[in-house]
Amino acid sequence: MSEADTSQPADHDSPWKMALDGYCQEFLDLLFPAIHEQVDWSKGFSFLDKELQQITADANSGRRYADKLIKVYAQDGSETWVLIHVEVQGEPEEAFSERMYTYQYRLRDRYGVDVVSLAVLADIRDSFRPTTFRYQRWGCELTFTFPTAKLMDWEANWTKLEASDNVFALVVMAQIYAKRLKDGATRKDVKIALIRLLYERGYSREQIVRLFNIIDWMLQLPRALESEFVQAVYAIQEEKHMPYVNTVERFEREKERQEGRQEGRHEGVEGTLRKQIALKFGEMPDWADQRLTLASDTQLDEWVVQILTADSLEALLDKQ
Repeated sequence: MSEADTSQPADHDSPWKMALDGYCQEFLDLLFPAIHEQVDWSKGFSFLDKELQQITADANSGRRYADKLIKVYAQDGSETWVLIHVEVQGEPEEAFSERMYTYQYRLRDRYGVDVVSLAVLADIRDSFRPTTFRYQRWGCELTFTFPTAKLMDWEANWTKLEASDNVFALVVMAQIYAKRLKDGATRKDVKIALIRLLYERGYSREQIVRLFNIIDWMLQLPRALESEFVQAVYAIQEEKHMPYVNTVERFEREKERQEGRQEGRHEGVEGTLRKQIALKFGEMPDWADQRLTLASDTQLDEWVVQILTADSLEALLDKQ
């Protein structure tokens, strides 16, 4: 069995942000249809990323994914802010409901507007379905509830998802596949099937390119299967006479992503080692600082382990 390449963590944050930026209205229509109907879309909408960043910058809330804040207008003409929180963690978070409440009250307290908080749960633990934050002590009680959409529930209506003319259905399908499928060959096959759908649904060139990037980012493949996927994309484009996706550019983009992740990991390990050295040996001398700056990934990994038993900084870093 060919396993999905897990040498680098999958990045679900970026494709979700891209999807919400491009398909906010379609997102609500598919996952929160009752709320979609309450919005007067003729008046437009706008993203409030700066406002959201201001209230979450100092929140001790752990890992976050693709939070979006959108200003819309209700059918009665009133302004409403919609907070969309996408949770695609591998493991559900115990404090998730409290975090939803924290964002809610901070926004309302700071800006004095109605805030509708929505949660998208992309994990695959059926029992994780937070909808309420409740606090009670000595007669003082608070209950905060929020609508959620559990993506795995769509698996029971997969044919409806496949037949949907809502472009966001493809995003949901890709996310479910990304969570469920670990076998590399199977991932490749379903990824190709999703890409074929893009070319068969009469989407514009802009939509095809955007959705391709979202799906490509969500459903990552083992490097050994990348060439087969690229050839399949070429074949589909030739068959449909739609050469929209430049696979050469795609490979360059993927290379940049991989290099960026590797650089980030290197900096993370080096930072951890510097903290360990400071705690165990005190202020770092110039010669040690230079050794760490020039060290390879392998060397840093070894030092992080060896520092646990090292008697001196000189012995750890092999100073001659």
